[in-house]
Amino acid sequence: MFFVASKLLWFAAAPISLLMAGALVGAWFVPRRAGFPRALALACSVALLFVSVAPVGALLIEPLEDRFPPPPPDMPAPYGIVVLGGAIDDEASAARRQTVFDEGASRLTEAAILARRYPEARLVYSGGSASLMDSRSTEGLEARKLLTALGVDPARIAIEDKSRNTDENARFTAALVHPQPGETWLVVTSAYHMPRAMGLFAKAGFSVRAYPVDYRSLGGGRDWRFNFEPARGLRLVDLAVHEWIGLIAYRLSGRIDDWFPGP
Repeated sequence: MFFVASKLLWFAAAPISLLMAGALVGAWFVPRRAGFPRALALACSVALLFVSVAPVGALLIEPLEDRFPPPPPDMPAPYGIVVLGGAIDDEASAARRQTVFDEGASRLTEAAILARRYPEARLVYSGGSASLMDSRSTEGLEARKLLTALGVDPARIAIEDKSRNTDENARFTAALVHPQPGETWLVVTSAYHMPRAMGLFAKAGFSVRAYPVDYRSLGGGRDWRFNFEPARGLRLVDLAVHEWIGLIAYRLSGRIDDWFPGP
């Protein structure tokens, strides 16, 4: 009983829940003569509340995550492994003098597992600064330190730290490793990000195999359920919409050749 009560109490007391409730109540009491502004405020407040607790984000992100299935466990050893950045908060890592993970930490942990499983494979960590304010990034150096601490030979690890987005990840990594016909390279990134990443690597002429990680949905139609963590619900919507818009923008700009790249 206490467990259920604690969940319900936190749902009601969480700052984001209180803010949404306040916005909804405030919009409701806007004078009716306000017309369109009142209707807009009410509609936005109700929509915000709905997407935060309904499975909207999970249902939007599931098709992205299911687009590329993971390779079978008995796949042949790859020639190399490319890990896309975004797993480390380099500023916090430098300030705290230890590796501080950002979202997508399983990109790195799974890369370490793959490096141990395939001891002859090359390993490339691709990721520079995505900040508009600071072009410097030490994420690659932090990744090398962590992978080395997890038992990966640092001589196997190459760092590509100039790329600012996935398009540059693909092009700059191809220029760094010069992939040859017959070589099998894996790309490790978050499952929801894999369709765009695979489209961009294909456009760069770099034939790779998808190794999706960092799943946010359950898959198999099991995401039709409401949640009591509104912040998580909003974050899922944000991630999914960002990725769908990214696919549209990259297709319209000619950076990928398909609207929804697939296997």
